[in-house]
Amino acid sequence: MSSEMLPVCLATPNVGREPGVSDGEEDGQKPSLDAGTEPISKRQMKKLMKQKQWEEQRELRKEKRKEKRKRKKLERQCQLESSSDGSDRKRIRRHGVHSSLRLIIDCSFDDLMVLKDIKKLHKQIQRCYAENRRASHPVQFYLTSHGGQLKKNMNENDKGWVNWKDIHIQSEHYSELIKKEDLVYLTSDSPNVLKDLDESKAYVIGGLVDHNHHKGLTLKQASSYGIEHAQLPLADFVKMNSRKVLAVNHVFEIILEFLETRDWQEAFFTILPQRKGAVPAHKASENSPQDQQPRPEAGGSSSEGEQSKNDPDSPQREEQGQQSNQPGVLSESRPQ
Repeated sequence: MSSEMLPVCLATPNVGREPGVSDGEEDGQKPSLDAGTEPISKRQMKKLMKQKQWEEQRELRKEKRKEKRKRKKLERQCQLESSSDGSDRKRIRRHGVHSSLRLIIDCSFDDLMVLKDIKKLHKQIQRCYAENRRASHPVQFYLTSHGGQLKKNMNENDKGWVNWKDIHIQSEHYSELIKKEDLVYLTSDSPNVLKDLDESKAYVIGGLVDHNHHKGLTLKQASSYGIEHAQLPLADFVKMNSRKVLAVNHVFEIILEFLETRDWQEAFFTILPQRKGAVPAHKASENSPQDQQPRPEAGGSSSEGEQSKNDPDSPQREEQGQQSNQPGVLSESRPQ
């Protein structure tokens, strides 16, 4: 019984076949599949077609990239040939007149700072380096007593520092590198006021972010080494609403500006951030002669939190509102 019905079961019914279409033609309309594979959907078929086109156009794309590179190279060459005015920053930097003045950031206070303050000092140093590189009268820049937490932080977060140019980064103390008679320590605690810059001298900025914890330390160090000390003449030219402390990079930039202009007032008002409310001292005394304040802490007293808007760790981004407890850097902050 079953053997008689077998041919009937194997016969393929001609149901749903379009008229006029043979078996061979119908098979040609579908993608050929190996036995046991799943049917390919329309989406998969499109992907396969795109992949095939991509492979076929590989060489064409390669040629286009070559042409694009050649075109850009020619454009750069034309720009270099036509830019004879030296308007780009690198050209300006090459034509800068180097000053013989040495400016030192003393990093010997590493063990007196927590990691947060070390990071702030690192950012200030970065700013000093950048400003000196593009200054019209770059100074001889020194980092001394470089090591400890500061070096470790720079290795972790700024590996490119080892390739910095036009800077002397030394592990030795500044007193071991420069003659004592050439040194002048900039500290706000000094009774001496700097009137001019002697380019044969080496001026030291204390790299200390101390939050007023170590008052008078930089002056004590200068006295112990028997070197000269002074503060910037900020009080003679400026009256500020905020605390009279400056960040390391502010003092550094003020000195760079003074070397260019030979004008302390212009240097102060060019560098000091607007939020400090700085006004010329003579105008402030005319408006309120009874409101005389003690000499500002300048020329050695530096507060990291008192960064300008362009600083890498601007307080508008990090520490706005903390002016009442800003760290002293160039020398320790005085109580108000």
